[in-house]
Amino acid sequence: MDDRERARAAVQDFLSTRRERITPADVGLPATGTRRRVKGLRREEVALLAGISPEYYVRLERGQATGPSPGVVEAIARVLRLDEDERTHLDRVLAALVPGPRRRPRPPKEALSAGMQVLLDSLTHLPAMVFNPRLDVLAFNPLARALYASVLPEEGPVNTARLLFLEEARFRTLVPDWEELADDAVSVLRVEAGRRPDDPALTTLVGQLSTRSAAFRTRWAANDVRAHRGGVKTFDHPLVGHLQLPYENLTVDAAGDQVLTVFTPQPGSPAHDSLQLLASLEVTVQPS
Repeated sequence: MDDRERARAAVQDFLSTRRERITPADVGLPATGTRRRVKGLRREEVALLAGISPEYYVRLERGQATGPSPGVVEAIARVLRLDEDERTHLDRVLAALVPGPRRRPRPPKEALSAGMQVLLDSLTHLPAMVFNPRLDVLAFNPLARALYASVLPEEGPVNTARLLFLEEARFRTLVPDWEELADDAVSVLRVEAGRRPDDPALTTLVGQLSTRSAAFRTRWAANDVRAHRGGVKTFDHPLVGHLQLPYENLTVDAAGDQVLTVFTPQPGSPAHDSLQLLASLEVTVQPS
């Protein structure tokens, strides 16, 4: 598949899956007496609600119309109820349809800067790690490594998506909210696919996971997108038990190529005390 075909497929897959999740009743259209052959809205219904011709919308969804006006894109986004991340993703996949040379994003950075390493090392009482957009872990601090130790390989690079889907049973033991975490991971990779559709490392990762994990294939086909954001993760840790850890995701460079994740329990909370216990246990098992 060449770049043009890949761009068309990205537009069609994204718009069709957004359309399928909305029913006529959701947008105030009357139910018809005939049996519907499609999930969600029909293309002509999206066109009607967006105020554009059905023929044009069909061409647009198939990736055959380039350069739609901002007003048309905004109308379609409104009808399909796109959130901020989805709206940004739509702009990216539509931009990829424009013929001629276009500026390709640089490959993501694969190593930490010296300053970022200093910052990571300074976070001695909070688990912290740095990811690139493919969810490769570029670095852990010691407490983050202790938090995830039961699922990490003994050596070699760590990719969160590979661990989630290829080591699912072990990961579910550590993280009971596996389903939510898996949804988020695939949605983040979808964002990156919109930014760098021709990244060979991302293509290899998606191909491997699609081949080996039905859970990944189902989520990838859904075309959901979500940027890195904060939240709460739940752990059942083999050493310190149940933890509910709030976390923040911080972009650490102007290109957004690396994200610093820091777990941030409130001082004096049970989760904070459990992390301090884990830190002390980590110290006792280090070789002298």
